[in-house]
Parts: sequence; C-alpha cells; structure tokens
Amino acid sequence: MGVKQAIKFMLISTFAFACMNAIVKHLTHINAFQIVFFRSVSSLFLTFGFLVKNKIPILGNHRKLLILRGLVGVTSMTLFFMATKYLPIGTAVSLRYLAPIFAAVFAIFFLKEKIKPLQWLFFSMAFVGVLILKGVDKELDSYGLLLIFISAIFSGLVYIVISKIGKGDHPVVVVNYFMVISTILGGLLSINNWVNPQGMEWLMLCGLGFFGYFGQLYMTKAFQIASTNQVAPLKYLEVVFTLLLGTLLFSEVYTLFSLLGIAMIIFGLILNALYKGKK
Repeated sequence: MGVKQAIKFMLISTFAFACMNAIVKHLTHINAFQIVFFRSVSSLFLTFGFLVKNKIPILGNHRKLLILRGLVGVTSMTLFFMATKYLPIGTAVSLRYLAPIFAAVFAIFFLKEKIKPLQWLFFSMAFVGVLILKGVDKELDSYGLLLIFISAIFSGLVYIVISKIGKGDHPVVVVNYFMVISTILGGLLSINNWVNPQGMEWLMLCGLGFFGYFGQLYMTKAFQIASTNQVAPLKYLEVVFTLLLGTLLFSEVYTLFSLLGIAMIIFGLILNALYKGKK
C-alpha cells in the first residue's frame, strides 16, 4: 500500500512542477527576478503557516548552512527561469536534471563519497544525450544552454548543502529559508525591470508558489513512505509532463533525435538513481 501511495504522491508532485514550468514559459515577457519573487513570496504564506501551526522554530539550527542553501538555490532557480526564455521548456527541464551528476562530483570533494565505475557509465549515457540534443538541433540557443548548465551545477550544490544539513532541521525550515532569501533577492533585483502583470497573469504568478509548494510537499511525502530507489526514478516524469504541456500549450516541436537525446539523459539518470538505491 505504501508504494502505491508513494507513486500517487509522485504523480501529483511531478505534474505540479510541470504546471509551474508551463506558467514560467507562458510569462517569458516578465523578467526572471520578478518570477523568482512571485514564486517565492506566494510559497512563504504556506511555509510560514506550516511552521507556526506546528510550533517549529523558524530560524532552525544550522543557520549558516540554511542561508547558503537559500543563496545557492535562488541562483539555480533564477538561471533556470532565464534559460526558459531561450530554450523549449521540455529541453530546459531535461538539462536541469543533470544536477545529480554534478552533485555526485561535488560529493567526492565535500562529502568524501566515491563514484562507482557503473555510475560513470550512466553519467556518460546522459552526457551523450546532451551531445545528441545539441548536435542535431542547430537552433538550440547556446546562451540558453549555458544558463541551464550553470543552473544544473548550482542545483547539484544544493544537494550537497542539504546533505550537510541532514536531519538537523525540519524540511519545511529548509524550504522556508530558501523562500525568504528568494523573495528578498528576487524583489530587490526586479525593481528596475518591473513589469505590471495584466489580468490573469496575477493569478498565474501566484500559482507559481502554489504549484511549487505542493510539488515539493508531495515529493517529500513520497520519499517518506517508500524507499529511494522506488521513488527517485519517478521524479523524471516531470520531463514527460512538461514535454506534453510544451507541445500542447506552446506548439513546441521536438524532432525524433531531440527526443532520443532527452530519453538518453533521463534513462542514464534513472539507472543511476536505481543503482544508488540498491547500494
């Protein structure tokens, strides 16, 4: 029963994240810092409310690490939002999922972990997928690719900082720090480039926080009730949902080779997640 419940939670989570991605793609005329601000400030009501209701100390224990997690996270998120203006949304999400590879490399230096030879094979498969993606799609924007790669690197660093925090702080405290720092930085950096949302755009901007929060919440719930190797591969359903939304809502076109490249990236990362889960 636990596994079925976890699968249901991951389906909800990945679809929520895909909806958030679709909103970001729709709002390409609004600068990335402003989107970061709305994504974060609307989630703050939910995270603060949860912490107050459950009487969990808001400041947490590992405060320096929590601040670092927030700074690294907001950098990754901002670069991802910027990249969506130059890349098809499905491609951007696929490439952002290279983060576990960078996390594994960082873990060698910061967490003294080792990468098994088979993992290098899986990572190589993912990078071949990237080469196919770039090699066959001559119109794939190089600046957008640079942004998404740096975003994935910082996302990989997030994994390391969260590992350092461990179970010393409640997950919502970690997310709350991320949202507070993102709100402050996003708000300050968007002042000079503010675009007044029109009509439904206000609702969509608020929806960023709603979908982002529930995506995070249900993903956390899934990992709590099932083992990592059962749940982790399901994260990549976000790519599938996002590809479908990109095709249906934005008429994005993916060639057979583009889909092959994306499939190789995801397949390599799924194999790595399954392999790590069995160790």
